[in-house]
Amino acid sequence: MEKPLNKQELIAAVADEVELTKAQAGEAVDAVFNAIEKALANKQEVRLVGFGSFATTSRKATKGRNPQTGKEIDIPASTSVRFKPGKGLKDAVS
Repeated sequence: MEKPLNKQELIAAVADEVELTKAQAGEAVDAVFNAIEKALANKQEVRLVGFGSFATTSRKATKGRNPQTGKEIDIPASTSVRFKPGKGLKDAVS
């Protein structure tokens, strides 16, 4: 298995794909990430047709156990992000 693609490698790939400088591609990638982040912070779903959807989900507060001590602990409520791949992405990786 190959190593994961990091942000700088993603920026370089975008720059090559659309013939931009790495600085311009970096601004574009950052703008996309920021737009997704802002939408999710406002509890909006982000749907990228053919790629997938990002959505927030709420987890209720619950009880858990510390695996080292076995002591019961409170796990606070939290919000997490879920990604559901779209058909185009599923087909591309199959």
